Amino acid sequence: MQFDLIRRDRASISMALLAPLLALLATGLVSWAIFAAIGTPAGLALWTMAASPFTNWYDFSEVLLKMAPLLLIAQGLAIGFRARVFNIGAEGQLILGAIFASALPVWFPGATSPLLWPAMMVAGMAGGAFWAGIAAFWRTRLNANEILVTLMLSLIAVQVLNWLLLGPWKDPAGFNFPQTAMFQAQALLPGLLPGTRVNIALLFASVASVAAYILMQRGVAGYRLVVTGTAPRAAGYAGFSAARGVWLSLLISGAAAGLAGAAEVAGPLGQLQRSVSQGYGFAAIIVAYLGGLHPLGIVVSSLVMSALYIGGDNAAVFADLPQAAVRVVQGLLLTFYLIAATLVRYRIVRARVAPA
Repeated sequence: MQFDLIRRDRASISMALLAPLLALLATGLVSWAIFAAIGTPAGLALWTMAASPFTNWYDFSEVLLKMAPLLLIAQGLAIGFRARVFNIGAEGQLILGAIFASALPVWFPGATSPLLWPAMMVAGMAGGAFWAGIAAFWRTRLNANEILVTLMLSLIAVQVLNWLLLGPWKDPAGFNFPQTAMFQAQALLPGLLPGTRVNIALLFASVASVAAYILMQRGVAGYRLVVTGTAPRAAGYAGFSAARGVWLSLLISGAAAGLAGAAEVAGPLGQLQRSVSQGYGFAAIIVAYLGGLHPLGIVVSSLVMSALYIGGDNAAVFADLPQAAVRVVQGLLLTFYLIAATLVRYRIVRARVAPA
């Protein structure tokens, strides 16, 4: 028995809504089988991952804390993805944003201006945009593949971070740990929810989501970006610049990742560390696609992915689940979503086999 994929006349709205749900269901079933195979109590592990982040206020506040960088980065990446500009190096851009932002309290440890943390946010956006701009230059001038360039730049960013933390920025009173000194109070973001670690970075992410919606769903600039990516020849006839679209896509996504990095060092970390990113730059790719590259869908998918982070940590404690298993679940979620999303544009029909 053979089956074919036949392109639909128009995208299926029902499948677009069902795709994330089908992906979650398939991920849960396969994850259960994997957990059982490695000797982990599968039911307890799955329940802990899925439910524990929402059972108490502290865990849910930690979900919101992790949601901020994921939402920021994913909204920026989705703009480029819809324009067929695939920035895979948000991890490096986050690191550069964190470095640029940390330079201010590191160089001026005695600064007490209330404008210090806003200046750090601007510096972080500049750092991320600068790192992404390198890839934009290579793409537009030498036609280099931005996937490879952004990915390799992420590896370089990690080495720059290591050099700074093991060299000129290393805290002399830090017991030889690769980290800067703790930042002064004026370099830290104001809190958002009393009694929790949630800060105004969540507001930054919310504003970015509204801006992404206006740009991509209502703005002329967003329309031009989509056209230059999906129909470059038609865009050329209409006078849309493909190079400008590449620059704009990469600079926006780089600035968003840089802002996320700045918010991490000025927020829950309070200093620059090697662990400034917990894989947010790569997880945000899953968030962007799980949200259907739509600003509103990304808000929901970022909440789901953040809950997986916290639920995975809880499962490691209460169900003895290996940390690597959380990464496997994230990968499965993206894989199954991409499979389910295929049915938005295509339908499965039984192939007609000619008689022998």
